[in-house]
Amino acid sequence: MMRAHEVTVEWLRKINFEIQPSAVQTIEGVVTRELKVNLDGRGDVTELWSEPWIEDGLSPARHCYQSATDFRVIKCWHLHASHTDQFTVTRGKLQVTVADVRPDSDSFGHVNSFFIGSLNPSLIKIPPMILHGWKALTMPEVLVVNFQSEIYDPGDEFKFPWDCVLQETWQPRNG
Repeated sequence: MMRAHEVTVEWLRKINFEIQPSAVQTIEGVVTRELKVNLDGRGDVTELWSEPWIEDGLSPARHCYQSATDFRVIKCWHLHASHTDQFTVTRGKLQVTVADVRPDSDSFGHVNSFFIGSLNPSLIKIPPMILHGWKALTMPEVLVVNFQSEIYDPGDEFKFPWDCVLQETWQPRNG
């Protein structure tokens, strides 16, 4: 079994990635959940995380934070050895791309992209050893709220250059 600290840029470049159609979830352990927006004349309320959702495959949250990503910025690539990310967008639109780099997984090499935001409010669960990142698609910034399965530990963050692999996944691409 490969460990997070063993992953290198050179090894990533040897993977024959299979990019799947957008919004098709093929990676083992990745879970998406549509979030319900309750809208009325006063405004709206959206549930972001709820304990009963654990029964649907989500993880208990032990650490929660919000981050901002400026328009057109790509934040990637990284993976974790032990913690699970579970995040949603509270303002703006985001492209999230995930790649399975677990050699023992049935979905090894699969790449999935998701577009989430106010027009598609969703929560995405990304388990350990799944390479992932995102691109902010709206101005001035995109706000992301992450419900991590563990208390934040910088030693569990393994980062790689954004352009080391899969540059062709990021949108928009003019056609």
